[in-house]
Amino acid sequence: MSSVMQAQSVIERLGSAVGTKGLITDPREVEPYVVDWRRFYRGATPAVVRPASTAEVAAVIEICAETGTPVVPQGGNTGMCGGATPSANGKEIVLALGRMNRILETDALNNTITVEAGCILANIQQAAAVADRFFPLSLGAEGSCQIGGNLATNAGGINVLRYGNTRDLALGLEVVLPDGRVLNGLKGLRKDNTGYDLKDLFIGSEGTLGVITGAVLKLFPRPRATLTAMMGIADPAAAVQLLARLRGACGDRISAFEIIARLCLDIVLKHIPGTREPLREVHPWHVLIELADTADTESLRADFERAVGQAVEDGLVRDAVIAENIAQSQGLWKLRETIPEASRDEGLVYRHDISIPVSRIPEFIAAAGAALEKAFPGVRIFPFGHLGDGNLHYNCFVPGRNRDDAAARDSSDVNRVVLDIVRTYAGSFSAEHGIGQAKRGELAHYKSAMELDAMRALKRTFDPKGIMNPGKVLPDGRSDAVTR
Repeated sequence: MSSVMQAQSVIERLGSAVGTKGLITDPREVEPYVVDWRRFYRGATPAVVRPASTAEVAAVIEICAETGTPVVPQGGNTGMCGGATPSANGKEIVLALGRMNRILETDALNNTITVEAGCILANIQQAAAVADRFFPLSLGAEGSCQIGGNLATNAGGINVLRYGNTRDLALGLEVVLPDGRVLNGLKGLRKDNTGYDLKDLFIGSEGTLGVITGAVLKLFPRPRATLTAMMGIADPAAAVQLLARLRGACGDRISAFEIIARLCLDIVLKHIPGTREPLREVHPWHVLIELADTADTESLRADFERAVGQAVEDGLVRDAVIAENIAQSQGLWKLRETIPEASRDEGLVYRHDISIPVSRIPEFIAAAGAALEKAFPGVRIFPFGHLGDGNLHYNCFVPGRNRDDAAARDSSDVNRVVLDIVRTYAGSFSAEHGIGQAKRGELAHYKSAMELDAMRALKRTFDPKGIMNPGKVLPDGRSDAVTR
């Protein structure tokens, strides 16, 4: 049988497994599934398979394992590293989980919610609210990203400071293994000390070890009082000192503490309709803070205003505004959450999703800025991100480089300058966006040989045929950074 006939036979079998509603082969309908959100990666696929149940996922993977057909699991396709985009060889099928979008159970007394992997994050938040509970994972793409993708990349978001990453919010997983068997671990237990914690192997594995099809997630008491504020400050050192002071005054009621460089606001105001300057004067740096409590608003605001008032007297804060209603709060958050979109409209962005010990972030920003300016005179740098947990999105525009220039899109020279300094400060080159195909070169360069050997051993154990999301996460031996 020719390779073409064999491929047609595989697609026919996949179509039988998922039905006519679950198979897409028309190139026009396939298009959104083969291009990543950033429009940096374009692949090809003979078919997009959209199962409606775990049994259908298992049937699909079993067929792929038998025939050696590579599989690229895909959620909402909102990733930043090309981890859900197929390669250009046209041999990989895309396994899209969007039809598996049911809330299976909400257990308010156990503070858990059980969901299918294709559930939109915002819908999970809403289901929790209906049960008078709170699901804290929150990020800019929450209206379109899916929880399976969030788990596969161990997404962070704005509330990590108080609630942790997605890994910290997952109690149990259901996973289809690369041979089609189903690992059913949908347990809502806080304590289960019965051997290896297998779920943690799949969280953050980006679909290279199996397909996450369901999850049991933690819920929390729904906040009764929230407070959102933005402040103008002089520099990152003031932000770090302010964070320490507010944590002392307000404790774990601080759920988000974001730092925003001036250039970030400039490009948002330029490209995002309906945004406006948040404070009366222009400041070189801003912090965006959110507090939440199950108690009353008055005590929360009183504690916050007392701490901020002292910070103003001490020169840490130059100006501040507190949102007086939901619309104003959403307006302040829009300034933060649309930075990635606005920067994409501004030009070719070199993005770095890094983490640094909080206390050393001011030193890092100064050192990296000096090094980039020396290497690329006129560079425009716009850091922003989750200062509270040490996760900084350290991004820049390099003069003369644009998206249409293939050579300029090779980010290895910029990456090496920034990431060598990250390593100097005992940081990580990937804090919350994962590896995908964008950072395989960095993984090869900055991970130790022992760590890489252990990761490859896990891959061989779970996926001996190498069909699960090939070309993602694990480097192929080259130490050069890949094109972004």
